Amino acid sequence: MAVEHVEIERKFDVDEAFELPDLGGAPGVVEVREPVEHALEAAYYDTADLRLARARVTMRRRTGGPDAGWHVKLPAAAGARRELHSPLGRATKTPPKAVLEPVLGIVRRAPAAQVASLRTRRVVSELVADDGRVLAEVADDHVTGTALPAAPGEASVVTTWREVEVELVDGDEQLLADVAGLLVAAGAQPGSSPAKLTRVLAHRLADAAAPPVPAPAQAGKTKKGKKKKHRHAPGTPAGEVVRAALAAQVRALQDADLMVRTGQPDGVHQVRVACRRLRSTLAAFRPVLDRTQTDPLREELAQVGSALSPSRDGEVAVAHLRELVDAEPAELVLGPVVARLQQEAVRDEQAGDAQARKALNAPAYLQLRDDLDALVEEPPLTEAAARPAEEVLREVVARTGRRLRRSVEAAQDSDDAEALHDVRKAAKRLRYTAEAAVPVLGAPVVELVSALKSVQEVLGDRQDTFITRPLCLQLGRAASAAGENTFTWGRLHALEEARCQQAERDFWLRWPELRSVLKSRST
Repeated sequence: MAVEHVEIERKFDVDEAFELPDLGGAPGVVEVREPVEHALEAAYYDTADLRLARARVTMRRRTGGPDAGWHVKLPAAAGARRELHSPLGRATKTPPKAVLEPVLGIVRRAPAAQVASLRTRRVVSELVADDGRVLAEVADDHVTGTALPAAPGEASVVTTWREVEVELVDGDEQLLADVAGLLVAAGAQPGSSPAKLTRVLAHRLADAAAPPVPAPAQAGKTKKGKKKKHRHAPGTPAGEVVRAALAAQVRALQDADLMVRTGQPDGVHQVRVACRRLRSTLAAFRPVLDRTQTDPLREELAQVGSALSPSRDGEVAVAHLRELVDAEPAELVLGPVVARLQQEAVRDEQAGDAQARKALNAPAYLQLRDDLDALVEEPPLTEAAARPAEEVLREVVARTGRRLRRSVEAAQDSDDAEALHDVRKAAKRLRYTAEAAVPVLGAPVVELVSALKSVQEVLGDRQDTFITRPLCLQLGRAASAAGENTFTWGRLHALEEARCQQAERDFWLRWPELRSVLKSRST
């Protein structure tokens, strides 16, 4: 099983003449221990088209030093990178299955082989506090990187350089900034490459980059000082804007997939959101995309969302009921209600994790991911794709808005509980469509997005009760069979009925405002 390590570091480019300054002058540092030298060798693995590197992931087999083994470094977030460590084992030509599993959503069915090797002479100095804690490690690296031939007849490309890394151990961000200041004052420059492998494969990464999407205009500031959304240049063809939106959403699906496979909270939810956004985009922009090619993708995305629904729905329902019980007066919580909910949460987590991994490991899902990459690379554009994006997006938002109004009109004349659920789905589609239009249409649809979020939250609360109420009945029956007091389960069911009714009232109170926004902004 992989062991997780969180890496917070900064890299600096230095020349051969650079000398490390006295880092004992950094605040909180009372000792710089004698440097220790390590000889490190690492083999880096990727697909032929460098999928991992382009996804900001590195996979290596390192020997030498205190952390020898297989390492998978995940994309940086908030200045930190998660790193998964596994034992060396015997495999050398290809990564073991357990090492590949967390990044299967990126690699998929493409073979991973060695693409580069690094030899590093590392000299490590530890910065120590007055209580003996190691605050940070400063590594002075002399590196020789070799990019292996990408095709028969090509030559290896060798790159040599020197860099300094400062990695926090038990120190804080302020120490990192202080040490960085000392290094820069001594002549170091902030690192020009986020990872050693990126520097070694720079020539191949440039060749393997996806075709460029239109560059948005620079973001500005609103009167309130908030950052504006990026805007596409006026006159940008609709096809390019849709392609940019699809590329961002496919990347979001990949990031969410990685969250699920590495056990991150909210991963399943983010996969479902990414699938819904893609489905909405493919449906809303049918005038720009050939639906004979995109409709099958929509169906496959729907199947992924359906496969993940029980896992996510159960998680949300149990979490809400636990919050509800915590807020109840103690005298109204009769019997082992908290314990039953805790047991249900554990069962849901275990079953949900297994179910999610099964869905994301299925051949159909991996093929879908390949198909989505192909869609972004070469979208099936119609003649309308050449029209100005402003015109097409206004029409698309207006048409999707009319779909929402028809859903609401149908719900007004219906007693069917599903009618308002249809309204919720129509509101989601319009919201995702409007969000995709923001970089082109700007402020006029920002207000619409805000109004839709509010309505979507209310209808989302209502829909959640269709999961929580049956769960209350299920757990109440189990409690009754065990001879426990079932009063609290009945009360929770009644509270959820009241929440449903309140959400319906709130929607109808908010609908006139949203209808007004729809009329003024999407027509």
